[in-house]
Amino acid sequence: MRKVEGSVCATPTGFVLLDGALNPIVVNRAAAEVLSFPQKPEATKRFEDSVLAKIRSTLLTRQPDGDSPVVTQLRSGKRQYSCRFFRVDANFKTNSQIKIAVLLERGASGAVSVAQASERYKLTSREQEVLRFLLEGLTSKEIADRMGISPNTVKAFLRLIMIKMGVYTRSGIVSKAVIPRT
Repeated sequence: MRKVEGSVCATPTGFVLLDGALNPIVVNRAAAEVLSFPQKPEATKRFEDSVLAKIRSTLLTRQPDGDSPVVTQLRSGKRQYSCRFFRVDANFKTNSQIKIAVLLERGASGAVSVAQASERYKLTSREQEVLRFLLEGLTSKEIADRMGISPNTVKAFLRLIMIKMGVYTRSGIVSKAVIPRT
């Protein structure tokens, strides 16, 4: 966890609340940044229209065979996000329309990979922590900020992980961690 403007937070989770017609009602800052990437949300002209178009083009897909019209994975820049959709039924007389909540979580699928890799390659708890953040797509500086250590210490942990896995690059670590060994 890192300290941000006086509060402690984990990787920010994007949150979007859609009405029954799939129009956004609420879009938090993290979701706005993911959906407007590479631009900043405040730099986007007609931001609401832009987010609506991005939601419909990115999070929803047309399925000819009647399968679910939502995506489960989303790429924004070099980062991978897990998309989880929830149906929200409101039972209030004033607003009984169904709503859909969407959570965008960066690197959420990496937890299993970290556990498997740590067991397979005998990683220490700090090496596991570095690997988890690496699988979330964080840079060495971002990992250092989260762990409260220097970027050089992160690089040392990465070198140790590389030695244990028999690879020479960060992408080699990711590949060994997420692709099961046969």
